[in-house]
Amino acid sequence: MVELVVLSGKGGTGKTSIVGAFAALAERKVLCDADVDAADLHLLMAPRKVMRHEFWAGHKAVVDPERCTGCGECIDRCRYGAVSEGFVVDGLQCEGCGVCVHFCPFGAIDFPENLCGEWYISETRFGPLVHARLGIAEENSGKLVSLVRKEARNMAGEMGLKGIITDGPPGIGCPVIASLGGASAVLIVAEPTVSGLHDLARVADLSNHFQVPVSVCVNKADLHWETARAIESLCRERNCDFAGYLPFDPAFTHAQVEGKTIVEYGDGPARAAVVELWNHMRKMVSGF
Repeated sequence: MVELVVLSGKGGTGKTSIVGAFAALAERKVLCDADVDAADLHLLMAPRKVMRHEFWAGHKAVVDPERCTGCGECIDRCRYGAVSEGFVVDGLQCEGCGVCVHFCPFGAIDFPENLCGEWYISETRFGPLVHARLGIAEENSGKLVSLVRKEARNMAGEMGLKGIITDGPPGIGCPVIASLGGASAVLIVAEPTVSGLHDLARVADLSNHFQVPVSVCVNKADLHWETARAIESLCRERNCDFAGYLPFDPAFTHAQVEGKTIVEYGDGPARAAVVELWNHMRKMVSGF
């Protein structure tokens, strides 16, 4: 079983659009949306939810007024100002560190597990999809990423499918690290800008640290060919596989408005480039 993870140094590079196109082109695969903080692959896949599960992680402090004596120890100890003068914990301020629970001399603070979001198993026109939705201002996104990837692997194994295509989160933080472990290869989608070049280097370094093979493509390359070619040169210097260029094409946006992938929308330069990109990645990640 193989897993291709599509990443980017920042949001909005076209990562999800490319994953959607790969979903239309690949055979016998499971789709996984690991961008749990801002999941949007479902906008293209129009999934029908088959299973829904709650995601519990972390803890929040809750003061029991019947046991509380108003000693103020929790207010003095809390470094986040989460406990008010009326001994009520602000759930948005509480970091779940447990200091107030540990030091309360009367055991008046409970520490229940926190409901952070939901994760789903769905059916789409391109096959099964495992995805999730993290609650507003909730944490533990890395743990949720690991969960959806694990469920995608379990599903692929049970169904005897070839592999997994994962829409990863942007950046280099905890959710991205959780997306990398055990991956067969990473496709980094870059933009032809100075910040895009910088962000690409950071994601490539992170992937190399975890010894995951890296391939790079430049989306909207024709908006600034000089920087696009600088990205290709950087890949050559770092011995990273360069997968090619994708043109700026309004067809991507028109397809999204209609809830379609670029592959379904019709012929054009963007569709041809994405098909070529997929054929390149199939050679890199044998198994699809």
